[in-house]
Amino acid sequence: MIYTLYYVHDPMCSWCYAFKPTLEKLRKHLDSNIKIVNVVGGLAPYSDEIMPKEMQEKIESIWYEIEEVTGTKFNHDFWKKCAPRRSTYLACEATILARYENKENEMIEAIQEAYYQKAMNPSDAITLISLAKQIGMDEKKFEEDLKSQKIEEDLQNELNFRRSLYVKTFPSLILKYKKELYPINIKYDDYEVMLNQIKNMTENTYF
Repeated sequence: MIYTLYYVHDPMCSWCYAFKPTLEKLRKHLDSNIKIVNVVGGLAPYSDEIMPKEMQEKIESIWYEIEEVTGTKFNHDFWKKCAPRRSTYLACEATILARYENKENEMIEAIQEAYYQKAMNPSDAITLISLAKQIGMDEKKFEEDLKSQKIEEDLQNELNFRRSLYVKTFPSLILKYKKELYPINIKYDDYEVMLNQIKNMTENTYF
């Protein structure tokens, strides 16, 4: 039997960034009949407006909370060096474009490193273009594709698919077999709990 494990995320979601090390451990221990498929969630739509100061402070406080809960470290210089916008759709599109060249996970990692460690802004196309070049994509083609109607349509299709999974929070894991969907409880510091939940579902009485 082949099972699909959907990983629903946003490349600019701070909790997704904190979840990455545990997700990688889970990925390494999954049985070969379980395929992980990334689904971008679309945390925040296109916007050219600078975040209000209150929102900036709220999101930075979440970074501090994540540091305390998970031990993940953030470069808080981002809030001084960049003009933050509540806008992640462009980064989601960049992730989809990288997927078409089998570089999806490389792009996610590059966006997260740029955003959370190098105080760069992935809401800006110029940042995403430089990251595409960094991971070996054709930057001119990437820049053109990022402006295209097709990638907007592809993103909307993926957001609709995410809704069909009944997911509203990121990160989320959804195990699918045939037409049935089974949410997996996220554990930020213990991949074995999630692994055991998945094994129990696939090996016992669920299917």
